[in-house]
Amino acid sequence: MLSKMLLAFSSICVFHVGFAQQSYGNSTVSALFAYGDSILDTGNNNLLLTLTKVNFFPYGRNFVGGRPTGRFGNGRVFSDMIAEGLGLKTLLPAYRDPTLSDDDLPTGVCFASGGSGLDAITARIQGVIWVSDQVNDFQNYITRLNGVVGDQEKTNQIISNAVYLISAGNNDIAITYFTTMTRRFQYTVPGYTDLLVTWTRDLIKSLYDMGARKFAVMGTLPLGCLPGARSMIGNVLKICEVFSNQAADMFNKKLSADLDNLSATFPGAKFMYIDMYNPLLGLINNPQANGFIDVTDGCCCTPTSIIPCLDASQYVFWDVAHPTEKSYQTITPSIIEAIKENLA
Repeated sequence: MLSKMLLAFSSICVFHVGFAQQSYGNSTVSALFAYGDSILDTGNNNLLLTLTKVNFFPYGRNFVGGRPTGRFGNGRVFSDMIAEGLGLKTLLPAYRDPTLSDDDLPTGVCFASGGSGLDAITARIQGVIWVSDQVNDFQNYITRLNGVVGDQEKTNQIISNAVYLISAGNNDIAITYFTTMTRRFQYTVPGYTDLLVTWTRDLIKSLYDMGARKFAVMGTLPLGCLPGARSMIGNVLKICEVFSNQAADMFNKKLSADLDNLSATFPGAKFMYIDMYNPLLGLINNPQANGFIDVTDGCCCTPTSIIPCLDASQYVFWDVAHPTEKSYQTITPSIIEAIKENLA
């Protein structure tokens, strides 16, 4: 159990809404595709030979039916809420779910894998799906989608009018650089964060070459303020760990600046940066404003919370690394509006 909790710190079903319509509801968004890590993963790790999976109680305690689905939280996760906010579906299904329905394909699926990252080492040391392999899954998805809609032109319309949601970098910084120190002997923090931005651009190019045109790219969480970071040995006061936060902030600023300049590199594409760092830090620094009580501990599955708390809605974090459903619900409305404004 301890190894699972350490990996969780490091790592950082389904409603059919019919085929994508030409008007795509109230926007020009046809579908949502999610890539990256556990912030977006809706169950792709369930059948992998890895400790980085959460298809067991108490995960999913507040999910429909109170069942664990492989989502890294107590209920729905960020990708589900973005899909709902865009008017697509209430839950974004995992592509590797063996029960995935063909009916769900036109409005999007999730390819993200908890514990994954931009660095190949990050995925390899945990036995999860690297982002490049998630792109391979997307290629297989396109073939399957074409068989469902039966028209290449319709397939192309869905692909080009979809939003591509990416969350990567959390585990590269938290695990590969600071926890295992695999890259720390090779690169300075500025050098490694430069690499992460380059790898993000490579991921975007792979998707762009396959028809993607609308990109919503998330920055990292305030990694040093996660309960797992606060509980490191010697941190008696459970204060935020400064070095992880500095690296996360550095990466986020570089990523945001790079996205501002990508339109010239990828003609016809739209890009937006999603700030996850400051909204979550806002909840941590002013919890009472949104009804939170505990910001330093996870409700569940930590050395100090072996028995889950009674009310996860009072906690900013569910476990050692992942926000609660309420935290996502609190920060997503403004993000959804920004996606509609910039990408729809």
